[in-house]
Amino acid sequence: MKLYIKSFLVLLIFLEFSFAGQTGKIAGRVTDASTGESLAGVNIILEGYPLGGSTDIDGNYIILNIKPGIYTLIAQIIGYREVRVTNVRVSIDRTTHLNFKLKSTLLEGETITVEAEQPLVQKDLTATEASVSAREIEAIPVESMQDVLSLQAGIVKDAQGEFHVRGGRASEVAYLVDGVSVTDPFSGKLAVNMDQNSIQELKLVSGTFNAEYGQVMSGVVEIVTKDPSDKFRAGITSYYGDYLSAHKDLFYNIDDLNPLSIYNLQTYLSGPVPFMRNKVGFYFSVRRSYNDGWLYGQRRFNPSDSSKFDPNSFYMEQTGDNKPVPMNFSSRNYGNLKLLFRISPVIRLSYNFLGNQFHYRYYNHLYKYNPEGDVSNYEYAFTNILNLNHTLSPTTFYTVKLSYYYFDLKTYLYKDLNDPRYVNPELLRNREDAYSFLTGGTNLFNLHRSTAVWQGKFDITSQINKRHQLKAGFEFKRNSLFIRAREANYKGKKSNIFNAEVFLFGGQYRQNPVEGAAYIQDKIELENMTLNIGFRYDYFDSRYKVPIDLRDPSNKLRNSKKAYKPADKKNQFSPRLGIAFPISSRGVIHVSYGYFFQIPPYEYLYADPKFAVAPGGLNTLMGNANLNPQSTVIYEVGIQQQLTDNLGIDITGFNKDVRDLLGTNIYETYTLGDRYARYENRDYGNIRGITISLNKRPSRSDHVIISLDYTYQIAEGNASDPNQSFYNNRADPPKESNIQVVPLNWDQRHTVNLSVSYNNPKIISLGLIGQFQSGLPYTPAVQSMETTFENSGRKPFNYNVDLRMAKEFIVGKYRFTAFMKVYNLFDRKNELNVYNDTGRAGYSVIQRFLGDRAGHVNSLQEWLKRPDFYSEPRKVLIGISLDIRSGSNGENN
Repeated sequence: MKLYIKSFLVLLIFLEFSFAGQTGKIAGRVTDASTGESLAGVNIILEGYPLGGSTDIDGNYIILNIKPGIYTLIAQIIGYREVRVTNVRVSIDRTTHLNFKLKSTLLEGETITVEAEQPLVQKDLTATEASVSAREIEAIPVESMQDVLSLQAGIVKDAQGEFHVRGGRASEVAYLVDGVSVTDPFSGKLAVNMDQNSIQELKLVSGTFNAEYGQVMSGVVEIVTKDPSDKFRAGITSYYGDYLSAHKDLFYNIDDLNPLSIYNLQTYLSGPVPFMRNKVGFYFSVRRSYNDGWLYGQRRFNPSDSSKFDPNSFYMEQTGDNKPVPMNFSSRNYGNLKLLFRISPVIRLSYNFLGNQFHYRYYNHLYKYNPEGDVSNYEYAFTNILNLNHTLSPTTFYTVKLSYYYFDLKTYLYKDLNDPRYVNPELLRNREDAYSFLTGGTNLFNLHRSTAVWQGKFDITSQINKRHQLKAGFEFKRNSLFIRAREANYKGKKSNIFNAEVFLFGGQYRQNPVEGAAYIQDKIELENMTLNIGFRYDYFDSRYKVPIDLRDPSNKLRNSKKAYKPADKKNQFSPRLGIAFPISSRGVIHVSYGYFFQIPPYEYLYADPKFAVAPGGLNTLMGNANLNPQSTVIYEVGIQQQLTDNLGIDITGFNKDVRDLLGTNIYETYTLGDRYARYENRDYGNIRGITISLNKRPSRSDHVIISLDYTYQIAEGNASDPNQSFYNNRADPPKESNIQVVPLNWDQRHTVNLSVSYNNPKIISLGLIGQFQSGLPYTPAVQSMETTFENSGRKPFNYNVDLRMAKEFIVGKYRFTAFMKVYNLFDRKNELNVYNDTGRAGYSVIQRFLGDRAGHVNSLQEWLKRPDFYSEPRKVLIGISLDIRSGSNGENN
């Protein structure tokens, strides 16, 4: 506790304030339409909200602390016609410019209503970012937040489904919900999932990051959830579907059409709490979805079946019923409850709960004919966010946030380690040969991992004057990590089969690292330039130890009294700079620079916490609580240009120089032959590229929105995986690690994303998404012997088209929508993984070396047929939704 207080006081002394970019602002100028003179004292009102302002002597106004969404703005003053502007969009941490020209009148009550056009050029944008609103998410064929994210420029999805932003590793992305981190510090991945229908706005920052963002090197995904509506609303959506694919020879059981194999049911309620005089509002939603998947096994064998393939005593027990069993199913539940207390016109208190519960399985080719013998995954997570927002004046507000989130993952076949259904582990050894499926056996692996994070933040922003908006702040975070990896028992006894994961985690451990941060940032908006200047400080304490003698890390040989020392505390300072300046009334250039740091995922700090070295060669990966932060320097230059009234282009070039990436170093112990790999900061990389984006906004006549982006990117480094050196030294014969840069596993040179939507409620709503990706690299090899340098080959290119069609029927306050979604419209077999000897997923030259292999369990062709090497086949969903709306102020409700 003393350590926490001391760290907290250090941060307080360093800086007083903080700001988290969850809101935007509207600014502009009001003039007389006839004379062009500035009008002072004009009331600017955000319709339906206790927010607004008045113009100063120069006719300027600024409204801060506005949640992202679509609003209506009103300008009114005696002697002039009231002007009402609808469809005004506000985005996270951006300035929406809106000028008024008022006409004089002798009559009171005259109002002019106009519709704002969404800007194609964002003049205060100093780094690359993309925002997707709730309205845009609704119009496109997506099923999850991850689907929305995959459509953004600079995103590469690798063969394992991991996201890489501008060439960085998957763990280099920060995820925030309502300004609070929901990144799992153990793995660096998203900890708490959410239904995309609860999102008000999703923002991806893929360029340089403002000083408010820390512990990130590649991208920031910031989500703002929906607030309660001012009027009662309710809705329910249900859909069903299945896979309709012509590739029956590849995907076993895909021709068994069952419209209930995929289903989804979700509902929401929103509005003011009854009898609370609009002082308390609520938003509540739940969602249940299930998908049998498209990869099936066949129950030819049961886990208890036994076989022996000795020619002198051959037998094969086969008691299965030969029925199909889903092997990549997914069951997902989501929940969201948000309460908003309007304590006064200037004080708001909100509580937000988000939770998810998943049950899913990863396809394991080895268990295809023994599908009941493999493990499943059980995951649940939730977050609680308490947010106090207090507006001190029209130009200053602060927020206080307290949050707690929890992530829990369990992996097992049977929950009880002594479950009698676990069979003799020797059955896992009974394979006919290396190209044979299992004929029995149960996976004994049992994992339980959890992460709990407590966070506290104090944030403030102040519009010091027309030109300077100051943001500053601090936060403190305490993490609690737990992991326990074990093997199940057979008749009360452990198996004698070595399990590396069980060994490395030493049974179980708990760790409690702490983090702190503070920053200050000034957004300077001049007439012909916008500058974002910031400075950030980060603090980290792993609160663990490291061995002094690396040749005897477990201290079993020398039995030293001072075998360990505390890991160092880490302090980092990083500057941030972004500049945007107009080159014409329709064009803006931006230049940005940043120095960014990130502590490696905690799993690499605490692996093998007892520092035990497995005997018999190189079998151990050891953590290092003294790892330094990884670092990257990012440069970016871009131009935005409006080409026509409804068409704009954005061209951005970027370069990332990455140092101190996580890698492994090999150490020998005092025992001859025993070695281990220890995590250290030794890898490096370089990413460079250019993105070209075209955006068309809808006109009153065509209702068409088009977004097209192309990214050319080169991602190189000495290693794609922190464990690469470990794997190289374990190879037979051992391989030399790269001394020069090679393409990283996610080095996708060409990426194209196309999104087209047509939304005319009177006719139909159409959404089309097209994607093209050039092939990812692979390492050519024949019979496991590499024929050239790492990642010198290229997999085939991929493309995909998704479609959404919808028709609305409005009857009073009821809105019915019938819709159909088709994913992988053309049923293309995209090759995600390939055989290293051919570079294709469909065949391997291994058949030439084995000749006519006669197998009792399966043929060689059966083994080489890998449906998991391909993307998801065509999926068709049909559904209906009902919305009840008694009134609103815009999209944000």
